Amino acid sequence: MSLMQGLAAGGSCGGAAALFKSINLLPEGTMATENKALDEVQIRGLIEDKITAVRAKDIDRATSNYAPDVLSFDVVNALQYIGAHAIRKRLEGWFSSFQGSIGLEIRDLNITVGDAVAFSHCLNHVSAITTAGEKLDMWWRETACYRKLEDEWLITHQHSSVPFDVGSGKASLDLRP
Repeated sequence: MSLMQGLAAGGSCGGAAALFKSINLLPEGTMATENKALDEVQIRGLIEDKITAVRAKDIDRATSNYAPDVLSFDVVNALQYIGAHAIRKRLEGWFSSFQGSIGLEIRDLNITVGDAVAFSHCLNHVSAITTAGEKLDMWWRETACYRKLEDEWLITHQHSSVPFDVGSGKASLDLRP
């Protein structure tokens, strides 16, 4: 098992890696590379956990990785949502607008990690039946920003959007990747 595989599996390498580095067995920059790779694994896990929570309409789990001061630009009114409490209220309303579970998938996930900040972007697809019996089947774009606070990655900004038709001024909800 490589050092990276051990980290991804939840292992710790701080002491061993520091020892190897001190006796020149690890190339310069290896710890930073390994830490960023581990950070990416953690962020990917955060995203996967959020998807699982949304599918199950588990509000506590779906909102557990938002910073208290998160700022969200959503595809629906209002212009912005400020704070984890606003995200929770928005998701409670959204979850209650569907019968049964929510189908959610992401595509083309890209994650970029720095020392204490990171961002991701992807395409999201939702499919569900509303409480009015209508089928929702749409794609949207999402960019999320993360900040590492006390060794935990939290979502500090989220921006969801759909393109719009300039001629009609209406959202283009029928686009597919």
